[in-house]
Amino acid sequence: MKYIPHSYQRYCINRLLTDEALGLLLDMGLGKTVITLTAVNDLKYNRFAVGKVLVIAPKKVAEGTWSREADKWDHLKLLRVVPVLGSLQKRVRALNTPADIYVINRENVQWLVEYYRNAWPFDMLVVDEFSSFKNHKAKRFKALTWVRKHIRRFVGLTGTPAPNGLLDLWSQIFLLDEGKRLGQDYKGFRERYFEADQRDRDQIYSYAPKPGADESIRQLIGDICVSMKAEDYLELPDCITNIVPVILDHKAQAAYKELEKKKILELLESIGGEKKVIDAGSAAVLTNKLLQLCNGAIYDEDRNVFEVHKCKIEAFMELVEGLNGKPALVFYNFQHDLARIKKALAGSGLRVRELKGPNDENDWNNRQIDILLAHPASAAYGLNLQQGGNHVIWFGLNWSLELYQQANKRLHRQGQTEKVIIHHLTVEGGVDEDVIAALQDKGSTQDRLMDALKARIDRISA
Repeated sequence: MKYIPHSYQRYCINRLLTDEALGLLLDMGLGKTVITLTAVNDLKYNRFAVGKVLVIAPKKVAEGTWSREADKWDHLKLLRVVPVLGSLQKRVRALNTPADIYVINRENVQWLVEYYRNAWPFDMLVVDEFSSFKNHKAKRFKALTWVRKHIRRFVGLTGTPAPNGLLDLWSQIFLLDEGKRLGQDYKGFRERYFEADQRDRDQIYSYAPKPGADESIRQLIGDICVSMKAEDYLELPDCITNIVPVILDHKAQAAYKELEKKKILELLESIGGEKKVIDAGSAAVLTNKLLQLCNGAIYDEDRNVFEVHKCKIEAFMELVEGLNGKPALVFYNFQHDLARIKKALAGSGLRVRELKGPNDENDWNNRQIDILLAHPASAAYGLNLQQGGNHVIWFGLNWSLELYQQANKRLHRQGQTEKVIIHHLTVEGGVDEDVIAALQDKGSTQDRLMDALKARIDRISA
């Protein structure tokens, strides 16, 4: 296929050719992969500016997205892409296979650094979904800092650079510029630009930006980051949010209220005549338990599953029936959700599949699957599912804005021809409503950041 880049894509490619370190904060669907591969191809075969390129990506993306994208376009036929995945033996064999680009999952970054030690061979590094390196305490982040001096070109790709606030930016920018803009130390960055927000006498739970901090940070990183939103550059079909209310029956409401107020829900089970008690304990555990209960089942301390109600399952089945055969991408939160959804769909006559690998992705896009079940953590990044349908169903939400946005963009992306409808099964009066409100609130900081860093394409192109 012949690649004819849009003007914004040409701008990004040129920036990758001229800038040795760059954060491409491109919204989902804007073509980050082909932009990067095009630049790599030019740097490698026309400018002779790079030797070996390493791509770090989520596992599902590493398995095939980069290889398929390179095979898709005529101008990238020279690029040899090798995934570095699997067992130790397979990874070592892959690293010793001649190639231009090696793609490894982020869980193996520390292993890779320790494997090469002082003989690090990659002079260009691309981190796909850069925000997965936002934790400055994580081993993967620390491992990259050890070899950063050996990397001449560094590219960070993400559509969600600050999913939980501007504090997430420090480690990503540090990897780009080795501390030149936001400082060498995370605590120093936090002290300069943030102040304690929620706290008690002994502990600080959250930080808020000081007055003017947002603008100061944006100005500091504006030259090393390119930011674009899909709605500014793509004419995508509308994305419609649909809240499907779920009313709990009397028994389920009583159980929910008991757990919420007393933090203890007693479930009787005939195990040696003993009473099994689920203690929510902390607020975090309580919230997790309430999310489970909204969905209809709950784990005890031994990971045994107790089904409390079928209210959400029934609402889900009615929603699926109302689609009249149209395919749906269904996101679940807990493993017991998956099991109960599968059980409910058994005998429905629908073609149901769990998303596990590239074959499932291909079959979905070929309209050979009616219901595709996926966990947002395993399906949020890099997968192109827009050809298989236009309905997303969230059976159960989680608190991650990044996973939520990325998961929805599997369908609402370039190539989608129909309006995308995102259905949320939401228990009225339950913590489901709190999660949706929190996700909407978290988005505000990130949106301000993205707007402030937008590339001025009109001026550059003029």
